[in-house]
Order: sequence, then C-alpha cells, then structure tokens
Amino acid sequence: MTFGKDFRYVGGQKVNLYGNAEAEQHLFVKTESRDALERFYWVQFEQFLPTNTYTYDYHPDRTTDIGGLQFIYDAKSWPDYAAMQIEDPASDGAAVAHLLSQHGLAFPKRAVRVRMFHLPTPDRRAELMIIYGEALPEGSQVPVRKEGVALDTESPDSARTFLNNARKDLHIVKP
Repeated sequence: MTFGKDFRYVGGQKVNLYGNAEAEQHLFVKTESRDALERFYWVQFEQFLPTNTYTYDYHPDRTTDIGGLQFIYDAKSWPDYAAMQIEDPASDGAAVAHLLSQHGLAFPKRAVRVRMFHLPTPDRRAELMIIYGEALPEGSQVPVRKEGVALDTESPDSARTFLNNARKDLHIVKP
C-alpha cells in the first residue's frame, strides 16, 4: 500500500477496542500548513479477539475495486468531524485523534470521509479499513449537518468525487 507523494506518515499504534477487537492503526496526512490537515488516510487492520464470535456485517450496497481488492464503502460529511471522533474516548477515532494530537495535528472540522472496508477472510472476523478524509473549504456546496450527511444518497455526485479523490492517491498491490 502506497500513498501519493504529498502524504507523509504520521505514525502507527495498536489499540484494543472495547475488549472485543485489536486494531493496528496507521495515519498518512497532507497538510496545507504546519498543523491544518487538508487530506488524510487512516489505515486500520482490525480483527475480533478469539474470546468472542462477532463478525463484521457490512452490506455491499456500494463497492469499489482498489488494486484487485474489493472494498465496501460509504461517504459522509460533517460540520465538525474532529469533535465527532472524540465523543467516545474508547473508540478507534479517539485513538487516532490522540495520535494526531501527539504530532500537533487535529482532524479537520468541516470534512468528508470515505470509509472503505475489505474483508480478507471468509469468516468475516478481520477487516482492512481505510478512511480517507478531506477538509471542506469555506463556502463548499457539500451538505453538512451535525448528525452527518450520507452523501451516497443525498449528494451522489459529491460522493463519487470524494471516492475518486480517495482512489487517486491510494495504490494497493496484492502480494
């Protein structure tokens, strides 16, 4: 997996998610200034622990192929993506927000995120999640609401644009 030349690696970490799953997170960012995120890729390898029988249950309503891997995806926008990530301090989003803060960075406020899931095993107990995020400039026509806007249904052209943006700087080569 590689990213466009404008992205820099911030770091990685392992987190336990509610005692149910283990996740390895990696963050790649493009900044417009020293501390303002313009775009980011949050890569997360996650699997349920053997102490439970949970499975990932994503519905393949929308799929895309990246490097020969099939991803289920959705696109959503918020007026304050940064605040949403820290609502639950035990969440994977809060863990990534903390990683960003250790490097003097923060998620953008007005933002779109494209969340992509690949399920590599037939038992659906492991996932590769890639979240692509992009800051929305002032005056953007992309709709935002506190609870989030499902762009796939409310603004399909916007959803396609951001999916294409995510795919543009993400390259995956299957081993």
